[in-house]
Amino acid sequence: MRRHLFVLSAPSGTGKTSLIRALVDGDESLSVAISHTTRPRRAAEVDGVHYHFVTASDFAALRADGGFLEFATVFGHSYGTSHQALENALQTGDVILEIDWQGAAQVRKRWRDAVSIFVLPPSRQALAARLAQRGQDRPEVIAKRTAQAVADMSHHDEFDHLLVNDDFDATVATLKRIVAATRAGRIEPREDHAALLAELLSAT
Repeated sequence: MRRHLFVLSAPSGTGKTSLIRALVDGDESLSVAISHTTRPRRAAEVDGVHYHFVTASDFAALRADGGFLEFATVFGHSYGTSHQALENALQTGDVILEIDWQGAAQVRKRWRDAVSIFVLPPSRQALAARLAQRGQDRPEVIAKRTAQAVADMSHHDEFDHLLVNDDFDATVATLKRIVAATRAGRIEPREDHAALLAELLSAT
């Protein structure tokens, strides 16, 4: 049976983790490949469930051995999806990766028919508010993440699909349509959000 690979990327604070969780929870044939990271584990996180938490030296060794399908450095920490993690996930069905635009570019080179999805916030203000509501970062860190989000969003045109996470349930429904269309061999049209992108990517 043919397996499909989906890639979902979004700037911090856009809700990509919650979207993927809702998508996977309702689809027994879809799972997430668990990434490796050198980022410190947060209190609510479980090793091997949220990430494989590893040291910088262990990450570097795996990278040197060609063990990663994709990898990137984000806010000073390394993230990567190992070939083994992907193969393990593919044993049970289709797979979705939660990675940034850098990793997505690497995946497209190695997995030509991967379906890539980029999620936008409904506004720059909403993005900043969501980052602040997480309660995990200081104001200066939030400002840095907001600026980085703008840089990330400039890569939107590299993706097959572009969604806006304004209404959570509606966005999950759209993700389900994309998955269903891919499995049926159809191409779901890419949404046009030119006006919103102009606002999100503006200098002010």
